[in-house]
Amino acid sequence: MIITKTPFRVSFCGGGSDIADFYREYGGCVLSTSINRYMYITVHPYFDENRTALKYSQNEIVEDIKDIKHSIFRYVLNDKQISGVEISSTADVPSGTGLGSSSAFTVGLLHTLACYKGKYVSKGKLAKEACEVEIDKLGAPIGKQDQYAVSYGGLNYIRFHKDDTVSVEPVIAKGDTIRKLQENIVMFYTGLTHNANKILAEQKQNIREAEKTANLIRMCELAEYLKKSLEQNDLNDFGNILNESWIKKKELAAHISNPMIDEMYECAMQSGALGGKLLGAGGGGFLLFYCPREKQALLRENLRLKPFDFRFEHDGTSVVYIGDKYWGEE
Repeated sequence: MIITKTPFRVSFCGGGSDIADFYREYGGCVLSTSINRYMYITVHPYFDENRTALKYSQNEIVEDIKDIKHSIFRYVLNDKQISGVEISSTADVPSGTGLGSSSAFTVGLLHTLACYKGKYVSKGKLAKEACEVEIDKLGAPIGKQDQYAVSYGGLNYIRFHKDDTVSVEPVIAKGDTIRKLQENIVMFYTGLTHNANKILAEQKQNIREAEKTANLIRMCELAEYLKKSLEQNDLNDFGNILNESWIKKKELAAHISNPMIDEMYECAMQSGALGGKLLGAGGGGFLLFYCPREKQALLRENLRLKPFDFRFEHDGTSVVYIGDKYWGEE
């Protein structure tokens, strides 16, 4: 048996600039961090070697891997020509909540199967392959930030170049600065889930509108400014930048926010938050705020949403268990 864990991510600024329609013309960038909530993927030979068993939100047992219903499982297992195994996925956070769960699943699956076949694959290659699976092969209208964020782990400034290459640059700041950043960030679950692909498809369609393009260019400028502020150990403008970026992001597509989310956000701002955003594509999931510690109790009291505790993590996708008996093949 082999088990991997792949972290979820929190994106602070720049989301949307990782979509090819934008970065191939202007270049894109995102400031994000991985967190200590994970997608776990387990693989081992199935008792019946003529069948393949999959356990996720549903259970599948098939004789022919071409008959798998789950699109990512189906493509990857057929591409790798792996069958006769049992694979299960378990997540700390449900899908559709804006923490990059789909890409964490894809990266984790590719990592686990590479280990199962006895092959080492770099984090950069895992991220690139996950992008190819989700975007190029399966046609998801998503960007590239999640795959690289969860593969590499850590607090990073990720750049998306016009030639389709990606650079991952760790943000270098003092330990006290990172600790203060974590202390001043609070997250709440809205109780709403979303269809990320539907929202992103609309956003992708709108990108070539001049106003939307200008918004994304400004969001990239804000991401770069956040990076420089952290490197200078200055958090004074962090909340204000989040707030401006959220205002710009809401204008990219109609369903990124809604009246209920807007009301929650305004309540938080009146309760001491200096800025924030809805994580992921929008429409639901988690609200993140930058709020001084001394005002967080009031924020929790007034917002009346379920708080979500987390910490930054640094490892990215990793192997956590290899059984004594190993059945991998070249």
